Amino acid sequence: MILNEHNKEEFPPAHTAEHLLNQTMIRLFGCGRSYNAHVERKKSKMSFHLDHKPTRQEEKEIERRMNELIEEDLPVTFEFVTRENIPEGVMLDRLPDDASETIRLVRIGDYDVCPCIGKHVRSTSQIGRFEMLGTNWDEIEKSFRVRFKIV
Repeated sequence: MILNEHNKEEFPPAHTAEHLLNQTMIRLFGCGRSYNAHVERKKSKMSFHLDHKPTRQEEKEIERRMNELIEEDLPVTFEFVTRENIPEGVMLDRLPDDASETIRLVRIGDYDVCPCIGKHVRSTSQIGRFEMLGTNWDEIEKSFRVRFKIV
């Protein structure tokens, strides 16, 4: 099976947490997936367009929900599909223009599914603990940045 080349060496626990955080933000705030992410072993940051600045309680709920998902030990599985067989709701807009006809989908239990060719853990309990380091809000851009690390 021919897939696109991948030029990045992810830290699987943080990369899998990236998927969880994307879906958590979608569910809590009705936003899209992160428009800017820098996910690394020591610390990571992801930015989302939101309609309001999250309250401190909402920030705590993000962290609580992330650790709850990690503890649920959700399986991380892969599925190969052609472009004609993409499940409803899975967006391909971030794939490179020369993306292959076959797409690898990453599923985290019934919680999240998206195209990805990166490295992941086998189940969410292998992630560790999600620790929010801080957040930033840009009122003009309506942008919310989450800084976190995996412990």
